Amino acid sequence: MSENIICNCGVCERIALTKQGNNPYFVRELETGYIVLGDHQRFKGYTLFLCKEHATEIHFLEKEFRSKFLEEMSLTAEAVYNAFQPDKLNYELLGTGNGVHMHWHFFPRRTGDTPTPGPVWRLGSSEMNHDQYLPTEEELDNLKKKLNKELDKLL
Repeated sequence: MSENIICNCGVCERIALTKQGNNPYFVRELETGYIVLGDHQRFKGYTLFLCKEHATEIHFLEKEFRSKFLEEMSLTAEAVYNAFQPDKLNYELLGTGNGVHMHWHFFPRRTGDTPTPGPVWRLGSSEMNHDQYLPTEEELDNLKKKLNKELDKLL
């Protein structure tokens, strides 16, 4: 595994906050990444898995790390599913062309959770990131406890 690169991308910034103990959304560290809850909980249980390697493509990861990363992503998804009991779990591996490294998004979906069926991104960032979806400290704590309980069963 190559040495982690810290840059200005949002994922690197979140990882730095997590390492400093200053990320209130941090759930758990795994070998290849960090599990965090999404800042805005428009979809209750929205979780991310941040890759420890600053790579923009999955095929850029060393084979052994890549296999472990995919295994841990799958375990994270299973824990999210078990903790939040959605009708369907949406997975997305994202990164952008400006050097943001890979990170998985897990959206617990429920029937009727959007005005029309389709991807969550159709809602737009103003809806997805509206302040009404910022969890209280108590809500955040409860979400983390639920997810950690399921992670304990799987790891």
